[in-house]
Amino acid sequence: MDIKIVVIGVGEVGYNLTKTLSKENYDITVIDISSAKCQRIKNSIDARVIIGDGASQRVLQQIDMPQVDYLLALTRIDEVNLVAAKSAYEMGAKKIICRLRNTEYSHRSAIITPDQFGIDHVVYPERAAQKDIENLIRQTSAVDLQEFKNGKINMVGIQLDHSSPLIGRNVKNIELSNPYIPHKLALIIRDYESFIPHNNTSYKKDDIAYFIGKVKDMPEIQRMAGKPAFKVKNVMILGAGKIGRLLAKSLQTDYNVRIIEKNHDKAKEIGKKLTDSLILDADGLEIDFLTSENIQQTDCFIAATESEQTNILASLLVKHYGVKQVILHINTTNYIRAIRRIGVDAVLSKNISAVNEVLNLIRSDQQDLPVSRFEDIDVDVLELSVNPECKFLKKRYNIDQLPEDLCVGSISRNGQIIIPNPHTELLPGDELLLMCKEESITKAENLFQ
Repeated sequence: MDIKIVVIGVGEVGYNLTKTLSKENYDITVIDISSAKCQRIKNSIDARVIIGDGASQRVLQQIDMPQVDYLLALTRIDEVNLVAAKSAYEMGAKKIICRLRNTEYSHRSAIITPDQFGIDHVVYPERAAQKDIENLIRQTSAVDLQEFKNGKINMVGIQLDHSSPLIGRNVKNIELSNPYIPHKLALIIRDYESFIPHNNTSYKKDDIAYFIGKVKDMPEIQRMAGKPAFKVKNVMILGAGKIGRLLAKSLQTDYNVRIIEKNHDKAKEIGKKLTDSLILDADGLEIDFLTSENIQQTDCFIAATESEQTNILASLLVKHYGVKQVILHINTTNYIRAIRRIGVDAVLSKNISAVNEVLNLIRSDQQDLPVSRFEDIDVDVLELSVNPECKFLKKRYNIDQLPEDLCVGSISRNGQIIIPNPHTELLPGDELLLMCKEESITKAENLFQ
């Protein structure tokens, strides 16, 4: 029987989520008050569309709610999402996931909490973006960073420039010539497309290569790729919006943090709350101002205003002045792959963070295997155990004989983490971290389960 999903709000998050879910066997209904957004869905996605207010009982009564497996309240307005969630809960929806912007609902002292509305899981996009940015600051020279196994394993994305010693050499050659740097190349993004590399894949200039390794080996992996990490001391944040404030509050104890905010009243108010950060009441696009603040001595610049045009222009300006690490936040997810090539160090979106989080919740519920989905790089990460009776062991395959569209990134064995090499033997009970495309999940299950 099809899984029934209702999506309320098809802005950037809702649209991208619906687009991805529509590729799988889900029965999808979307609700939005905007006829233009609904028309966008009708034109490109196979889903039932209802034009109306998602918080309206009259609108929600058009749906057989007890049959709904997932109600996703994803509008930009917290109050709409909360009312929609409560109504759907009372009407019998089985599971409710809600997007909220105001983080005060999660405070211990909160008077109003999500569980009072029947919400099973809350997605905070700004908080997810804050975490992603902090990871990049602590792992400089990376364009992306994902954590697995409670932070013991990292997958780091590194863009290869013309000086990288990897260029022109193949995957197997690099592994063999760096035996003391345990790593696994899990994914490459090349010319806007991502693929699982194989032993004979050669590295090329401008590739974004995703390496898996233990946390302690990450500095050596970055050095091997020609992008050694550097120490960050001075951080500048453009925009005192939600992401900027969350970042400053978290970073100000470890770094010298300056926030640029051109709204005078907002800057004054934020200054009262972030006493350990320096608030600069100015326009971050003014070159005279940037030079007066010694922008060239800034280690990390984060463009996090609500205007992605401002963020893009500011990022290019400060990169020109020699800032070591420039992190750019955008809202329009379709721009990510193109903007990665304009010269900034890392590009991310709170909307993609939210989409990934919701996808992972749904897919983990519906599949026997824990699956993490990373929509922006188009890859699935599976966590599975090697069954003693599996095809891989029965056929006595070795790890070099894996299909080219599967990559074993790490092995957990008796509490130890192993980064596999061509000679690594898989044993019954090994817990694998495996990278593949969505269409290869069944192949992985058939091989190891």
